[in-house]
Amino acid sequence: MTLKKIITISAVAVISVLMIYGFILISKIFSSNTKFEEKELYVYVPTDATYADVKKILSPYIKNFDNFEMVAEKRDYPQNVKSGRFLLKKDMNNIDLVRAMRSNIPVKLVFNNQERLENFAGRIGKEIEADSLSLMKAIKDSTFMAANGFNEDNVFAMFIPNTYEIYWNTSAEKFRDKMIKEYNNFWTADRIAKAKAQGLTPVQATILASIVHKESVKKDERPRIAGVYLNRLRLEMPLQADPTVIYSLKLRDNNFDQVIKRVFYNDLVMRSPYNTYVNKGLPPGPIAMPDITALEAVLNPEKNDYIYFCASVERFGYHEFAATLAEHNVNAKKYSDWIASQGVTR
Repeated sequence: MTLKKIITISAVAVISVLMIYGFILISKIFSSNTKFEEKELYVYVPTDATYADVKKILSPYIKNFDNFEMVAEKRDYPQNVKSGRFLLKKDMNNIDLVRAMRSNIPVKLVFNNQERLENFAGRIGKEIEADSLSLMKAIKDSTFMAANGFNEDNVFAMFIPNTYEIYWNTSAEKFRDKMIKEYNNFWTADRIAKAKAQGLTPVQATILASIVHKESVKKDERPRIAGVYLNRLRLEMPLQADPTVIYSLKLRDNNFDQVIKRVFYNDLVMRSPYNTYVNKGLPPGPIAMPDITALEAVLNPEKNDYIYFCASVERFGYHEFAATLAEHNVNAKKYSDWIASQGVTR
């Protein structure tokens, strides 16, 4: 065999080996390396997590971890671990997986209709890394509240129901700071002027809106109800809002899961700062998180002469309104008789 043939054969052998190695390498890099059946799923990496922590988090979802680590190390991922929420898709290859673990995907937070701050903090604590206790501590920080014109009773007025994008690994303090920024964005000069025209501050407008929100689910009726309550405030009448009594009962019992459909006379005289039958003016804080339509109803109320209203038995979900007590008593008796006929005891 000539030297030329030997060199040729050796070269072919080397090239073949390199091609095989390259094929194996490419296969390790670009082949699917997931072992979950879902089309996609999220993994969560806590703040200050190490690469060792990430390996434990990813191990249930990656088929061949040696192949993943090879690519991760080539791309310096072990030295640059990020915390957050990361999207994995079925059949991702190792490059895709490493890339995915560098792309923190925000959470879409949608909140409304929470009755109190504790419920709200619990709700948010299930969606982001910060737990409910750290959220409560950050929100009720005395320095923060004083700087923004809140106290422990009314700081719940800060939260404007909407859809927000926020990173899962946002701290309690950063979440709070984002919410106060959204609050200040909502309370434009125009809205502040509208509240002032009703004799209210933004916080007071939110407190009244929480009552309007609880009084009616009918958005088209809320400006009329707001008008009634504003009439009562101007006349220095007690608001006499049943939702504030219900809130007082729940607060007394420390049970906000109970369903109260009927308010009795004994409830109306219960001593509570939130009971607007025994206290004039607004309660010390919101009795719920009012939605935007309730807030706008207070800022743009219907101009009317109504002082009274009660639930309608002819248009369920709506109310009957009256300018005099005599008219109201007729409406109230209709409702009382209907309730009795339904056997509602609480």
